[in-house]
Amino acid sequence: MSSPSRPLRIAVIAFDGISAFHLSVPLLVFGENWEDIGIPRCEVRVCAAETGMLSSNAGIGLTVPFGLEALSDADMVIVPSWHRLDHAYPLPLLTALQAAHARGAEIVGLCLGAFVLAEAGLLTGLHATTHWAYADLFARQYPDVLLDATVLYARDGSILTSAGTAASLDCCLHVVAQKFGAESAQHLANRLVVAPHRTGGQAQFIEQKLPDVGEQDRIGALIVWLEKHVADTHSLASLAQRAMMSKRSFSRHFMQVVGTTPIEWINTRRVTLAQRLLESTPSGIDAIAQACGFNSTLSLRKHFKSVLRMSPSAYRAQFGHAEWIVAD
Repeated sequence: MSSPSRPLRIAVIAFDGISAFHLSVPLLVFGENWEDIGIPRCEVRVCAAETGMLSSNAGIGLTVPFGLEALSDADMVIVPSWHRLDHAYPLPLLTALQAAHARGAEIVGLCLGAFVLAEAGLLTGLHATTHWAYADLFARQYPDVLLDATVLYARDGSILTSAGTAASLDCCLHVVAQKFGAESAQHLANRLVVAPHRTGGQAQFIEQKLPDVGEQDRIGALIVWLEKHVADTHSLASLAQRAMMSKRSFSRHFMQVVGTTPIEWINTRRVTLAQRLLESTPSGIDAIAQACGFNSTLSLRKHFKSVLRMSPSAYRAQFGHAEWIVAD
């Protein structure tokens, strides 16, 4: 795919009636100059299956400079959304996506863009997500896709899908972290004034009865405290005691507010800490496991691979200094 001699080539698919917000997310993350925070300049091409002036839902006309030929040498293709879910998908677009995937390009479907990827047959047998409000429709139309409507984004091999609207930004920041390192993603999130990694998933946004405000406040206060003590030893009993709840009540309310279990949340935050240490320090894997609160190197490797689909050593080989690399 991309090499040090040229920038990462990204094709972003526009269409008539596109949401201006959905289009702006990948253009903001990948189309701006962020070289001062360690993100190499990308070559972003906005393209479309249609020709001529395109409309947007904001009443702004779009002159798209590229056609689908831009997908032929793109390292990544992003479908930022879609406007019709009645199988009205241009065949040339589906064919171009299939060809890009076949030659090894990374394919990203943001929000309802997952429908386009599924229609192209790229999600069959794979894990994927989309906006929770359209999950039932997606499941009916594409029963062979392993849909999980509780997560903010899902990666399966070279294909990445995200939940709705703002989760597109979460997904793009994840791509930045994967390609350019967690530290750069952290800096970019700071520039954009957003969280580099939101806790939980879109389950927290699915319409359901929320706990009392007082209970949400206690969970929120606990999370603030945990961010500063993520490497400490914790148990469900100790966390429930700090939140002044019974273990059963605490587990239920934490899941409702955050979208995941307390232990899963802690392990994910520990992995994020491990990423930063692998990038910025020469510490060995054993020392990093201890510094992040994992009780063994095996535990670090297990959770690291579960979250990032690679080993700690492979991550350091990609984002750390060469002299720090040791066999995993």
